[in-house]
Amino acid sequence: MIQEVYQRAMKFAGEKHYEQKVPGTNANYLLHIANVAMEVLVAHAAENNFDLEFALQVAILHDTMEDTATTYNELEMNFGTEVADAVSALTKNNSLTTKREKILDSLERINLLGKETGIVKLADRITNLQAPPAHWDNEKRKNYLEEAKLILEKLNGKNEYLERRLKEQINLYQQYIK
Repeated sequence: MIQEVYQRAMKFAGEKHYEQKVPGTNANYLLHIANVAMEVLVAHAAENNFDLEFALQVAILHDTMEDTATTYNELEMNFGTEVADAVSALTKNNSLTTKREKILDSLERINLLGKETGIVKLADRITNLQAPPAHWDNEKRKNYLEEAKLILEKLNGKNEYLERRLKEQINLYQQYIK
């Protein structure tokens, strides 16, 4: 059942992200995880054309390799190869030098997988395009907005509903650029 899959993944993510906060807030990182999962759930209600169980697991686990000590093998053992591959594609390759290289590499790896991985990336950026942390300067805000536009361009065709949502968030985010 979908609820059991959700709860199992959420317990794993909760244990992995237990000390992490949403950047610029005192909120536990599970708030971000839950928001990404919610975007995926609403997208599935709007367009019932992807594997919700798989997408939810990936949504909940999407930052475990990037932000915690979680390994590919650990994800594979607990959630299977397909989930581990998707989370790996969503994880920046830190051996690359620039942020642009890292995002382009990740988007390329995402596009090699099923649409669910791209759906999670769209949902993640929608969730992240809230008011930026106060310590971000205008240049960082501009770069983040440009990254969002790149994500929208490179993941075109993954999910119309989420693409519209991301366009809306991009437009709303413009208010934070000076």
